[in-house]
Amino acid sequence: MSATSPDPVLPPGLTALTAQEEAVVRALGRMLVVLPRVMNADLEKDRRMSLSEYSVLRHLSESPDDRMRMSELAQACDMSLSGMTRLATKLESLGYLNRVKCDEDARGWNAVLTDAGLARLRDAWPSHLASVRHHIFDHLGDLDLDRLATALNQIAGDFGGPR
Repeated sequence: MSATSPDPVLPPGLTALTAQEEAVVRALGRMLVVLPRVMNADLEKDRRMSLSEYSVLRHLSESPDDRMRMSELAQACDMSLSGMTRLATKLESLGYLNRVKCDEDARGWNAVLTDAGLARLRDAWPSHLASVRHHIFDHLGDLDLDRLATALNQIAGDFGGPR
């Protein structure tokens, strides 16, 4: 709303944002756009690896038997199934994962982390950690991290995402 336009009529019970609330919304929106971009750039520069590639390998390494159904992996990485298929094809060609038929469902596929994929993840981890510390935690100071994590998870939960 510009300073010269009249305030719209709000429904009962709904109040306009305070200046502080508006500042938080705008900063959060900017952070959601900029943070993945700068963290991706750090990994690309330091390890010639995209943040998406790192995310796939990390999720697989944290899964039972280092495997996930492709559709679940796509959801965990916030990617479309077709995007995940393209990325898995690339990672498979590099020897970082294998795709195998699901035992319980002949139509489905699992992505399985290879030893080379785990080694690649371990090699990239220090760069990713440095990026996370630099772009996130160096700015949080004495903030209560437990409360921050709870609030962010509650926000994400409002959209049906994993907690």
